[in-house]
Amino acid sequence: MSTGTAATTATGGRAADAAAPPRRPGRRRKRTPARVRAGLWTSYLILIGLALIYVYPFILSIAASFKTDADATQNPLALVPETVTFAAYERLFTDVPFPLWFGNSLLVAVIVTLGRVFFDSLAGYALSRLKFRGRTFVFLFFIGVLAVPGVVLLIPRFLILQQLGMYDTYSGMIVPLLSTAAGVFIMKQFFDSIPVSIEEAARIDGAGTFRTFWSVVLPMARPALITVIILSFQGSWNELGHFIVSRQSPELNTLTTGVASLVSGQLGSGNQFPLQLAAAVLMTIPVAVLFFIFQRRIMNTTAGAEKG
Repeated sequence: MSTGTAATTATGGRAADAAAPPRRPGRRRKRTPARVRAGLWTSYLILIGLALIYVYPFILSIAASFKTDADATQNPLALVPETVTFAAYERLFTDVPFPLWFGNSLLVAVIVTLGRVFFDSLAGYALSRLKFRGRTFVFLFFIGVLAVPGVVLLIPRFLILQQLGMYDTYSGMIVPLLSTAAGVFIMKQFFDSIPVSIEEAARIDGAGTFRTFWSVVLPMARPALITVIILSFQGSWNELGHFIVSRQSPELNTLTTGVASLVSGQLGSGNQFPLQLAAAVLMTIPVAVLFFIFQRRIMNTTAGAEKG
């Protein structure tokens, strides 16, 4: 029995070996030529150098915010303070109405971001789906607005706010920023990439234009919406020119106008470098947090859209 079993096993093993496909010899990795590797390392070094040049002013701002006024004057480019002090940050919450500025900026940025998401998406959907006379002209008008520098529109905006009685009010600071041509353009281009056939099922069920937009198309536009959210919050948070021409009361100061008043030397003599840079460092935190939170979300939603 054992001899027959062994013979059977040997025969089966030979048959399996004969049926198995021949093994391919392992491929050897081609070595990158020395010239190509040298070019790659040179490119990496150039990119690292450019990144350091770009990041250095921000690192310098953080370091200088922990210096004394004398140290910031004598050693303005030193990255290590001689004496580490939090005096500049303490002054922001004692001598300067920084919390008021922060609250005004947060209020304006949140309302403007919500308004741009709603109005820009509505306008983009109308330009993409609705058939009406003059649609091409309206879209070209939005493109033309993108080519106009924002500084050119400051004086007309100031005159309009004065005539409407909205000057030096929250409404005057918020309403002109509730929609942008760039946001409309982004949403319109994204809606153009969505097949019209997706909306047909909703229309067969009796959904109207707004219902189809709100329940079917808008949830599919999350990548574009997140892009508009980031750009809107960052733009309204860092806005300066519009807030200069739309208000004059100190109670309506935002972070940008408040820090600008610090730079102009309204707190007395001295350069006030640590105080100004401490305010600038704190200003960047909300925008940086928002970007890092939504950065991964943008990548995920974009990947999902490509798979679909």
